[in-house]
Amino acid sequence: MPVPRLGHHGRVAALYSTVVGQAAALAQLRAAATRPLHAYLLVGPPGTGKLAAATSFAAALLCPAGGDGTCETCRRVLVGMHPDVTLVEREGAAITIDAAREITRLALRSPLEGERKVLILEDFHLVKEAGPALLKSIEEPPPTVVFVVQAEFVPPELVTIASRCVQIEFRALTPDEVVDALVGEGIEPDRAARLAQVAGGRLDRARLLAADPEFERRRQAWAGVPGRLDGHGATAAAVVDELMGLLESSVGPIRQRQEAEVTALEERNARAVAINGKVGRRSAGKSGAKELEDRHKRELRRQRTDELRAGLANLATAYRDLAGQGGSGVKTALAAVDVIQATAANLQFNPGELLLLQALVVRLGRLAITTN
Repeated sequence: MPVPRLGHHGRVAALYSTVVGQAAALAQLRAAATRPLHAYLLVGPPGTGKLAAATSFAAALLCPAGGDGTCETCRRVLVGMHPDVTLVEREGAAITIDAAREITRLALRSPLEGERKVLILEDFHLVKEAGPALLKSIEEPPPTVVFVVQAEFVPPELVTIASRCVQIEFRALTPDEVVDALVGEGIEPDRAARLAQVAGGRLDRARLLAADPEFERRRQAWAGVPGRLDGHGATAAAVVDELMGLLESSVGPIRQRQEAEVTALEERNARAVAINGKVGRRSAGKSGAKELEDRHKRELRRQRTDELRAGLANLATAYRDLAGQGGSGVKTALAAVDVIQATAANLQFNPGELLLLQALVVRLGRLAITTN
């Protein structure tokens, strides 16, 4: 999902304002911002507001006004444009040794504007063999660095690092909390309930789908796949082409938001050029552009993966419904569910979307033949 630097209406949000249902965790973070230690570990399921909370916490740590959320420093942190806040996201299926070395290098760099810098590390439950390489950096960082580590859970590889951090728990949101948050943002109750269900309890994804008028059409398309497969290659190719098109269309709302961010950055850089005149014109005119481009690419990739997971879940539900109808097709439908679940598990290894869908649809088509 996109980094929650903006409010759901596209405006810069006040500190922690987009985080729902995490009163205990936010109380800990607010208290910690007054006398921060070297490392914090935010643990909880996806969609519980960890990244939004981490970004707000970083703003509070750097804010010269004590973290009121209204100053220029806070605004730049919240929109991802402060040089002393770095979001580190994994590129592959796990955090690699090379990524761990890069994190160490970043930690050793001095702050550019103030006396402190913040490194926000995502998906640390996937640290695996890179854990030992990061232990010393997180255990004994430079005094100018605060680590804010995020993980969905604490695997064995993370236990030692976790013991060096202040651990803050983010609990799973209830369906009612997701619905109430959406209603509070202006969404009709019935639609909010549907969005909460489709998003699997993830408020971040529910908010994204709320701005996406095509999500219901995509859901129905995935659910309709079992009735289309007949074992023929031409049919399988047509289904795969349609599903790939749906994945591409799913990033539409994100692209719109990203275009607004690019425009805002260009306007800010233009103002910097006007202030600086000819001196530093080139650097001022391009400040933050590469970082923004890289973040946008990661956001689009993550959204496509989330959408693919959601599509596979809809597809599995469709086959479970077929199994529930009884008759001779029960065994085949349950076998199809197993194939889909195996495909979903393989997503963590970052296979190509096209090859993954082609293999899946062909296998499901072969199963369909057995029922004819």
